[in-house]
Amino acid sequence: MGHSAALNFADGKTFFIDVQEQEFLLDAAVRQGITLPLDCREGVCATCQGRCDAGQYEQDYVDEDALTEQDLADRKILACQTRLKSNAAFYFDHASSFCQAGEALKIEAIVTDLEWVSDETVLLKLDASQHSAQIQFLAGQYARIYIPETHEYRAYSFAHAPQANNQLQFLIRYLPEGLMGRFLKSHCQIGQSIELEIPFGSFYLRENEAKRPRYFIAGGTGLSAFLSMLDQMPASDQIIHLYYAVRHEEHLCEQARIHSYTKKFSRFEYHPVISQPSEHWQGLKGYVQEHLETEQLHAHHFEMYVCGPPTLVEAIKSHLADHQIENGEFFSEKFIAAA
Repeated sequence: MGHSAALNFADGKTFFIDVQEQEFLLDAAVRQGITLPLDCREGVCATCQGRCDAGQYEQDYVDEDALTEQDLADRKILACQTRLKSNAAFYFDHASSFCQAGEALKIEAIVTDLEWVSDETVLLKLDASQHSAQIQFLAGQYARIYIPETHEYRAYSFAHAPQANNQLQFLIRYLPEGLMGRFLKSHCQIGQSIELEIPFGSFYLRENEAKRPRYFIAGGTGLSAFLSMLDQMPASDQIIHLYYAVRHEEHLCEQARIHSYTKKFSRFEYHPVISQPSEHWQGLKGYVQEHLETEQLHAHHFEMYVCGPPTLVEAIKSHLADHQIENGEFFSEKFIAAA
């Protein structure tokens, strides 16, 4: 019985391969057409160096000149010496083209529903069950959706974990003058075929064996990435804070789904933050960074994931720097609303 490995590259492309029992990761990749750089194959030269971001593995031999003790603590690996003990995700700091990895997977999907979940957000549901194999991606990654009858595509994060029946969901901000907005409003029909290219992105969950507190900070439809992560994470008593920032309270969406996570995670806390609230709003107001408890962040090593507009990501980075909060792992993905 083998395992699945996700190989993520610096150009944002991810390829999934099967790794047989006791097979080296490098051999499995080469066997499936992904020629990871190699030289000695003896754990000495470090040419095939990468990093394991999720999953369990073991390495046969690593020379001390190839990877230091700190490198090993940081989960850096040599693909020629790495055997999988579970499904895992790896990052390699070079473009996929360097490995002759080819193109990302292209699939066809059928529109099954177009649900307005707020006055500016659409939940696009697609059926890709005609694709014979289960569609694989890492929670937090995105797809490129091609807009029918155009040569344009738009990128949207998956709003769920991978599913055996290949049902897909994407939260899309509706822009009336945008190309996708016009398509969704005037041309999109139930039963219509849409092409997608998947998966992309280096924004995904990392390994967290110590169950460090996790802070998820979403701006607008950046919520999608965190719905995917929360769906994929196993039930636990890990501390999880979800901050959801929008301008007006009517822009909040998927509220019932978010509250349902309290049943899955016993220490899950949800914090909607409204920057321009009405007089009736009784919750948090202003900006997320104003509501992060600095003492709490200083007290524990933590992980922080931020997905949203560049202004949000930079504001959170500045807040951490201004308060000299350096005991956390920080991951982010910036996006702008595409016309």
